Amino acid sequence: MSTWRDDPNAIPPWNERPKCHCGIRTWLQVWTDPLPQGKKGCRFFKCPDIDDDFKACTFMQWIDTRPLGRVSFKEEQERRVRQQQIRLKGKEDELKRRRAELGQREAALKIQEEQFQAREAQFKREADEQKNRYKEPAQSSTTDGRNKKGKFLRFTQ
Repeated sequence: MSTWRDDPNAIPPWNERPKCHCGIRTWLQVWTDPLPQGKKGCRFFKCPDIDDDFKACTFMQWIDTRPLGRVSFKEEQERRVRQQQIRLKGKEDELKRRRAELGQREAALKIQEEQFQAREAQFKREADEQKNRYKEPAQSSTTDGRNKKGKFLRFTQ
């Protein structure tokens, strides 16, 4: 039974692709540059990760040690279609990962917003309480012997 490593047109299953140093599953690509000599047409795994500074991860692992044999035009077209499918799958996976991250960030922001609103409501309640304290009429003192109407009270002992 042949495996994807033996068949130059096979796409390896996602779970059999190595992970790079970033911890992300790698993409399968084909070397197209003429240098290094003898590597054009060889397949390799490459990290799809590009960080925020657009610095790409340098992880790369060769699958083929020598270029694949000559293929017909039709086979080459099919290979390119498969490569595009691989790239699209990698991009879909990256998009799915980023959407999950975005969902987590949105959830965290919602929690922060709720906490902020709760703090804001608490501050408003405290401010209202302070306003009400200053608005309450002061208790009149009867130390001078007058009642609230201004008349003198008689003290009996």
